[in-house]
Amino acid sequence: MIDESHIVRYNVLVKNTERKCPKLKIFGTTDILLPKTAEMRRWAVIACDQFTSDAAYWKRVRENVGDAESTLHMILPEADLGSVDEAGAINRINATMDEYLAKDVFVTYPNSYVYVERTLQNGTVRPGLVGAVDLEQYDYNHGSVSPIRATERTVLERIPPRQRVRKDAGIEFPHVLMLLDDDKKELLEKVAAVKDSLPLLYDFDLMEGGGHITGWLVQGEVADAFDKRLENYIASVPAKYADLNGAPVVLAVGDGNHSLATAKSCYESLKQANPGVDLSNHPARYALVELENIHDDSQVFEPIHRILTGVDGRKLLADMKEICADDGFAISYVMGSERGTLYLDRSRGELAVAILQEFLDKWMKENPCEIDYIHGDDEVAELAQKPNSVGFLLPSMEKHQLFRGVISGGVLPRKTFSMGHAREKRYYLEGRKIK
Repeated sequence: MIDESHIVRYNVLVKNTERKCPKLKIFGTTDILLPKTAEMRRWAVIACDQFTSDAAYWKRVRENVGDAESTLHMILPEADLGSVDEAGAINRINATMDEYLAKDVFVTYPNSYVYVERTLQNGTVRPGLVGAVDLEQYDYNHGSVSPIRATERTVLERIPPRQRVRKDAGIEFPHVLMLLDDDKKELLEKVAAVKDSLPLLYDFDLMEGGGHITGWLVQGEVADAFDKRLENYIASVPAKYADLNGAPVVLAVGDGNHSLATAKSCYESLKQANPGVDLSNHPARYALVELENIHDDSQVFEPIHRILTGVDGRKLLADMKEICADDGFAISYVMGSERGTLYLDRSRGELAVAILQEFLDKWMKENPCEIDYIHGDDEVAELAQKPNSVGFLLPSMEKHQLFRGVISGGVLPRKTFSMGHAREKRYYLEGRKIK
């Protein structure tokens, strides 16, 4: 029997938020900043949480950018944490934002979206739409019933350092990728169909092997038509997942969840500091993101496998019989020269990785051993040749399973899937005032 209380709480949250701010329902247009500079290649740099162990990458970026106007001067790469004066760096970031605003570095595109096409290194084109999400409808906590949700558990300890960077900043530059479960391909694809009629904003090669990016301005009738399609999509979501025991999800964070969680935390802190003040239209209530369709051909989910070391493999495999069933999810195991297939009981969850991870977490508490998360099949097979080691090869997650997994389990297990390579992450480009 389905517990409908989740859906009731979801519907109440949506309706209450719409009454507070009827112009923006979950995702909408906003005032977008883009630089006037002709040197866009030096302006755009990759998300700050990439290449954290590769100091040489960021050294090359700094040398490439030099003194040119760039988002590099308005972010704090995580590779620099612990090696720079954090307070001094944040002060310089805020000063640069104020300087750029005072110097009229930006063009403001009011009430707009930006339609983006990112050509990846392999030639695949990944489309997206840059706009603002309503943080009132996003909750990263486990057990959330909000329409916008994290896909993986948020590590709360990672938020405070990011809060220190954002709390006094005048501008935000997003690297958040937000996902839609639009299997009918009716939302972004219809914007793409009319892109040649839209004003071209930028078209250039990204630095450091990031591929190519092109952006078009979306306003007026095209934006209104998208909003109407999105409104219809949102209305259809509860029925879409009616067979699941959990609150439906409209948007799921595909990348940059801790960045979005920071925006939410800063907004909540602002509300606490201003009791009784109407902040319903304050710019800090919203966050700039790029919206993408999980069903686009460019979206490739690669599995992340498990390797256990220092383990009694025979005992582990014997104990795993309790989570197996004849007609279950098929996963492979490797133990030395031995290979086999296990069938995980589908009644235990929507995803094979969720069933396996839940079992391993409990089993390892009573049977101490080490676990690691590996991307390649061959790497797992090689590591599993070592004594007292067992590798588990997981299937790729089907795209339709992501939203269903979040609805059913609250969040996905850690290391469920990999969404593209490091150089395919979002570059900082568009901005938005948040003060």
